[in-house]
Amino acid sequence: MRNIRLLLEYDGTDFVGWQTQPNGRSVQEELTRVLDGLLGEHVNVIGAGRTDSGVHARGQVANFRTGNPMPAATVLRALNGLLPPDIRAHDASEVPGEFHARYDALARRYRYTVFLQQRAVGRQYAWFVPYRLDTALMHRAAASFLGEHDFTSFCRAGADVDHHRCTVTRSAWSVEDATLVYDVEANRFLHGMVRALVGTMVDIGRGYTPPEDLPLIVAARDRSRAGTAAPPHGLSLEEVRYP
Repeated sequence: MRNIRLLLEYDGTDFVGWQTQPNGRSVQEELTRVLDGLLGEHVNVIGAGRTDSGVHARGQVANFRTGNPMPAATVLRALNGLLPPDIRAHDASEVPGEFHARYDALARRYRYTVFLQQRAVGRQYAWFVPYRLDTALMHRAAASFLGEHDFTSFCRAGADVDHHRCTVTRSAWSVEDATLVYDVEANRFLHGMVRALVGTMVDIGRGYTPPEDLPLIVAARDRSRAGTAAPPHGLSLEEVRYP
C-alpha cells in the first residue's frame, strides 16, 4: 500500500469541523468522498489536527493509504478539480508507509485574529472585540503560558484525553493596524484550548479578570474558572511540524 501525504487549506465556515460527524458537513468527509471516487477504493483520511466547527486551516496535514498507482502529482490536480471551493490541496507527496499525520507531528501552530475596530473585509476570519484592551497585560498573560503546564482549565469539559499537560513553545500577541494576532505553538492541544486561552486573555485585557488571577485559574484545573471561549471563526491551524 502506498502512503500519500497532503497539505490542505480550508475555510471552516460551513463545516462542522475536520472530523466526520452525523450532524453536518465535515472536511474529512468531503476529502474521503472525492478520494474514494477518484481512486476507486475506500480510503481512511487521517488529519494532523481535529479542528472544531467554524475553525479554518492554512496548514492542515493529512495522509491516506491506497493501492491505486496514480502518481501523487495527478492526485493533487484531480483533487483541486473535484473538491468544493472551500477546500484546496497545496501539495501531495508519497511518504514512507509508517508516516502518520497525527501521531508523528512534533508541534502544531495556531493563529487567532482579533479586530479592534469593525471592518467589512475579513470579518469572517476575525473576532471583533468592542472593548478597549490593555495589550501589555495580554502580552504578559501570553508569556505565562510558555513551558509545560496542566491546561485542564482551558479544555472543554468531558474531553477524552489521557492527560491535560501540554508544552507550549510559542505564545505571543502582535499588534498592527487595530488588529491583534495571537500565535501559539505546542506539542499538543486540548479540545477548545486555544479559544479558551484567547477568551481568558481578552477578559484580562479589558479589565474583567485581574491578571493576578491567572495563576489561580491554571492551578484550579477547572474549566469554569477560565474565560468564555473566543468565537471559532477567528482561529486557524497555520502549520504542523514533523521531524
